Amino acid sequence: MGTTLQEDNGLTKFFKWLWNGLERTMFLGLKFTFPSRFVSPMGFLGMLTFITFIILGITGALLMFYYEPILDRAWDSVERINDVIPYGFHMRNIHYHASNAMVFLALAHMYYQYFSGRYKIRNEVLWVTGVILGTVTILEAFTGYDILYNERAELAISIAASLTNSIPVLGPDIRETVFGAGFADFVLRFYALHVFILPIVMLGLMAVHFPRFLVFDVPMVMAISGAIFVTGGVFPVELGFKFEPASPPGVTVPEWYLTGLYAYLRSQYDKFVTGVLWPGLFIGSLALIPFIDRYKKFSWKDRPLVTAIGITSLAQIIVTTYWGFYIDPDISKSLTERLVIDPILLYVVMLLLVPLSFGFTYMLIKLARHAEMMNKMEAAKRKASGETRKSISLPENWTWILIVVLLIFQVYLNLSAYYAATAGFRNVELFLVGLVLVTFAGIFHIYRYANQQAKIPKPASPKPPAATKEVVVKPVMQPAAAAEVAQKPVPQTRVVNPSASLPGSTGPATGSMDSQTMADSRHLKK
Repeated sequence: MGTTLQEDNGLTKFFKWLWNGLERTMFLGLKFTFPSRFVSPMGFLGMLTFITFIILGITGALLMFYYEPILDRAWDSVERINDVIPYGFHMRNIHYHASNAMVFLALAHMYYQYFSGRYKIRNEVLWVTGVILGTVTILEAFTGYDILYNERAELAISIAASLTNSIPVLGPDIRETVFGAGFADFVLRFYALHVFILPIVMLGLMAVHFPRFLVFDVPMVMAISGAIFVTGGVFPVELGFKFEPASPPGVTVPEWYLTGLYAYLRSQYDKFVTGVLWPGLFIGSLALIPFIDRYKKFSWKDRPLVTAIGITSLAQIIVTTYWGFYIDPDISKSLTERLVIDPILLYVVMLLLVPLSFGFTYMLIKLARHAEMMNKMEAAKRKASGETRKSISLPENWTWILIVVLLIFQVYLNLSAYYAATAGFRNVELFLVGLVLVTFAGIFHIYRYANQQAKIPKPASPKPPAATKEVVVKPVMQPAAAAEVAQKPVPQTRVVNPSASLPGSTGPATGSMDSQTMADSRHLKK
């Protein structure tokens, strides 16, 4: 038997050399897992947040080519990007909605880790860096929409400068460092913070925060990216009104992730307490949770006090976020009356939310434990009766038919997006491209499901019974029955003397047995 040796070509050698060189780097120190089946995205919300960070980096780099960080040109350059630059509308909408998605995913990731108790598995450092990373993420989004310099940005900048100045001792120095000498100076400083300083800080925190084992689910990544595109098409971001120092700004509110803080500030209580101290205490309490939580178990049902605190914080965030958005629509009132929130009412509501949230937590734990007990009882009944829980599964033929239908729909979406682009319907084009990504995610998931089902061994089909020949069984007399028959007395034979019947005959009688008697004798012998 002969063997042949095939040498690697130059391209293969290059990739092997590159891979061997990367083995000593941090990148290959991370272990990426590509799930072969559907996995709940709650377990890898951190990875999805990082994906949005990459989308922000790509779109932000493209926007940097045309944005001008100068006070009197900032808004005009963004307008030019939105209306004149090819695909500038798309890049700006993707960038804006990706920033909102990143903040939302970061908050969802933090609260999922909080309620699931993941920080208890020797993850204290990851938790603390995650809390800091979430705070820096909000600052990054805040500086991003401020450099547009419209009326909303002016409101946010004025509030931020006032809050920074209220910090004792170091406040004025921090304000001058961050905001500069005034409006003419802050745009360039915020631009440097947004595109360089804060991203560098975030990357450094990510290097510490990310665990070694990461889940990279392609369908979910495509779905999140498609959702950002779809949102940009349905809700295109507005430019707003350019801020003019000579004219007073209109009534506006900050972005949704800052309206909770804005509600406290509208109570006109002390700026440092409402705008710096309360948020600082909230962030510090979150960072200290792993060192305060002494429960041995991980489930939220087994940590009632920690769960109640988390639900209370969520309830207060939701209420203040809505309150910060709400502005009295009665235009007959003065602007101050429409904007100011009664501080007594605000803090009474915040205090009332504490017992309500604790009671809701107690009820939720009771219901969850009752549901668990019922599920265990049903499982025990099924086990006793030999039943198994049936899962929903598609037949193999229908799976491939569904994939073909989605592929046809994918082609249709691509053609529709092309015609929308040629017709100038930019938001429709963005919406359709998002649907293309979401459809691709669906095709990928169904294909993965079909492969997984194909690997499951099918049960063997029962064999038909073999054909049997008809056998005639003759009755066999048992030994006991034969002995019983043998012991029966033999009937006496009747001798007929023919000579006796003749008159006058003498001598010994000679005769023979009749035919019936001879047959009986033969049967007995047998």
